Amino acid sequence: MVTKVIKDQEGYESALAEISNLMDSDPLPGTPEADRLELLTLLIKDYETKNFPARLPNPIEAIRFRMEQQNLSQRDLVPYIGSRSKVSEVLSGKRPLSLSMIRALHTKLGIPAKVLLQEYDPTEIEDSGIDWDRFPIKEMISRGWVKATLSEAKVKKEELLRRFFTPLGSPAKIAAMYMRTDSVRSARSMDEYALTAWTARVMKLALSDPPAVDYKPNTVTLDFMRDVVRLSWSESGPRLAQEFLKKHGISLVIEPHLPHTHLDGAAIMLIAHRPIIGLSLRHDRIDNFWFCLMHELSHVALHYGQGITHFYDDLDVKHSNDPREREADDLAGEALIPKAEWKNSPASVLPSLEAVQDLADQLRIHPAIIAGRIRHENKSFQVLNQLVGHGQVRRLFEEVNWPQ
Repeated sequence: MVTKVIKDQEGYESALAEISNLMDSDPLPGTPEADRLELLTLLIKDYETKNFPARLPNPIEAIRFRMEQQNLSQRDLVPYIGSRSKVSEVLSGKRPLSLSMIRALHTKLGIPAKVLLQEYDPTEIEDSGIDWDRFPIKEMISRGWVKATLSEAKVKKEELLRRFFTPLGSPAKIAAMYMRTDSVRSARSMDEYALTAWTARVMKLALSDPPAVDYKPNTVTLDFMRDVVRLSWSESGPRLAQEFLKKHGISLVIEPHLPHTHLDGAAIMLIAHRPIIGLSLRHDRIDNFWFCLMHELSHVALHYGQGITHFYDDLDVKHSNDPREREADDLAGEALIPKAEWKNSPASVLPSLEAVQDLADQLRIHPAIIAGRIRHENKSFQVLNQLVGHGQVRRLFEEVNWPQ
């Protein structure tokens, strides 16, 4: 039996096992067993604070996550928590978990005792001003992001949306974090609720298949980016780029944009050592894919660890007043076609098939990238139209649910 401060993993696991046994016996308040349960809880909390600095989910987040996993409704929690009103009060942070509730949730739903025993601030469960009615839940259901019928969504929209966000943390806090708009590049107003839903979807996909290694800061350099661009030479270049980045701790997620977001891509740096690049392939062209990818990689290269957690980009906006966006544009352009090679190439002044192919061969990249640069430089999007690879990227990502 544990009788002193926990100093190692063995003692920690022994204490957890004893807590589990004590909860199974459901000791009465004031008994030696109840006092011991309280002591063990304090010892475990002290050990975790010193050895596990990463934040555990709070009890309410954990319960909602299990509801998401097992497709449970609030009504399904009544046997473990009590009446439907008690369930509602617990999930809203208005009622603390009792020992009997903790024991039932631990034994019946398998939620770890160390999570349920945590103290938590009820204010973390508050809505933080989130208007749940503004999320595009019909579109989210049609795309399979939310498993429900439209009739169900009418009566329990908030519950369904909370389940959608829960795997990423406190739903309201996560939603509020995504809704910061200081890093949005767009000439048009973006629907912040649609943008938030898209971000959460991208993060959930990234977390469902994470890289085997952590991202090491300063991995993405100009040379690294040029190595990625050279993969464009293959017809499967976008897929190869996805695999290459994953080996270096970067998730590349393809997910179509939601209406009213006008989104091409995003660099999401909310999780330590796990930068995520999301691309919508709004324009299904080879040249567009590679520029969007290089632009978001540039944000990782230039701004990872600098306090900005996400960049959202509508790259139809060719010139941005944000210096961070101009930096990313410049680095992306240099990674795709170095200035010296561009200046010395006939392609810079002669929009011909031969000039495009010659420079593409020289740089060992796809001709679409050269053609796209020529079209951009001349602001003429009719020339070399046959070279930019219309309709040749989305088909590589058959697992994606492309809207009709």
